[in-house]
Amino acid sequence: MGTVGVVFRRELVSYFATPLAYVFIVIFLVMAGALTFYVGGFFERGQADLQVFFNFHPWLYLFLIPALSMRLWAEERKTGTIEMFLTLPITTGQAVCAKFLAAWAFTGIALILTFPFWITVNYLGEPDNGVILASYIGSFLMAGAFLAIGSAISAITKNQVIAFVLSAVVCFLFTASGSPIVLGPVQGWAPGGLVQTIASMSFLSHFAAITRGVVDLRDLIFFGSVIGLFLFANTILVELKKAD
Repeated sequence: MGTVGVVFRRELVSYFATPLAYVFIVIFLVMAGALTFYVGGFFERGQADLQVFFNFHPWLYLFLIPALSMRLWAEERKTGTIEMFLTLPITTGQAVCAKFLAAWAFTGIALILTFPFWITVNYLGEPDNGVILASYIGSFLMAGAFLAIGSAISAITKNQVIAFVLSAVVCFLFTASGSPIVLGPVQGWAPGGLVQTIASMSFLSHFAAITRGVVDLRDLIFFGSVIGLFLFANTILVELKKAD
């Protein structure tokens, strides 16, 4: 764990050594504000809650998280530094976890910086702060699931643009898997059990349950399982591709 911590700190610091971190955070905060106040009609709703703010998080993550994750392994492979990186006294699994945790922590920092929204809604009314806290937890877990998917796909290719597009597509399928746009093509021929399984993979439905203030163990297990599955796949892909 000490070695993982060293790599974690190195990766996290590297985000702030380039304009990437600041650009990502500014875009995230500006888009979150614009969507909440202008598209979502925060003031027009006349309700002291952050429901409309959190409703846009899946769609923000759908584009911003792949932009963050596309460089995790694609850049290492393109520049040829992956061989040197993996010569460190650390296993491939530990390297994958360290890079993922650094990206997840960075995303958490961006999420924490939205605290003025929380302050604003408390100034304007008396919201249920327990629901808001649960929504933040749900948003953080969902961001981790998006990152795990993006990290695994980043290990497939040396091209960051391809990694971004593929990550966005896969994340969209997970996000909207309970909607007709995803279920429609399979409902005509697939058995009911398979259709229900696909629908149960929807990030939207699990996140929506948490934003209602109900932190169900099943939703936590779902996001944890997605993260674990794709980190495992990420480890295998790095092992397979590191010699390319």
